[in-house]
Amino acid sequence: MDHKPGKLAYRAYQLIWEALDWLYPPDCGGCGQAGARWCNECSENTKELDPPICPICGNPNLDNENPCQRCLASRPLYTSLRSHTVFTGSIREAIHRLKYRRDIGLGEALARPMITSLLKLNWSLDIITSVPLGLARFDERGYNQATLLARPIALSLNLPFSSRLLTRTRDTRSQVGLTVTERQENMVDAFRANSKLSKGKNILVVDDVATSGATLNACAKALLDGGANKIFGFSLARAVFTPNNEIDIS
Repeated sequence: MDHKPGKLAYRAYQLIWEALDWLYPPDCGGCGQAGARWCNECSENTKELDPPICPICGNPNLDNENPCQRCLASRPLYTSLRSHTVFTGSIREAIHRLKYRRDIGLGEALARPMITSLLKLNWSLDIITSVPLGLARFDERGYNQATLLARPIALSLNLPFSSRLLTRTRDTRSQVGLTVTERQENMVDAFRANSKLSKGKNILVVDDVATSGATLNACAKALLDGGANKIFGFSLARAVFTPNNEIDIS
């Protein structure tokens, strides 16, 4: 159910997971060490993305903090995309466990460092949503990993979360292994916005991994067509993009 929570609701959400940890002691999603869903060692070894990064698409590997050549050549429809860390090492393993091995408790644990990074951006936001899954993938998985990250973020920021802002109009191919052009073509008209919820709003779209930004751009098009004001994107990790090489996110 969509609602506007308060800070107490976020602490209550944390306490529920902490109680489950006490009843069913977890192991770390990054290294497998017993005792925590995301251990201190993995947390300390997972560094925030350091500048310089493109101020629009958020991709690193730049010599300065001006917009990258790709954004200058064809500016995305979203205002800005950022990520907490690079998609490698322990965070890569944790995301795989969250997505493919039903380790849903990692959603709350991994949202905590995302919240810290997000607060530094000082974005003016009205509502939060997550990139929706296609029906086939949702039926197979039983949950949306991006939603497991987005809900605690919304609770912590005292902002409403809605899973009804965006819907998939069709099941798309996996983006893994596709070129940038193929990614963009794959996502054309893949989403539809709820104009009653999006009109006039600054919207944050949360995802687990960002690579080329094609998915967020397709979400932004749908939301802007639905009357939204500005679209921001935030992901847990970034598969760093270069024109001739994309990190395999399989």
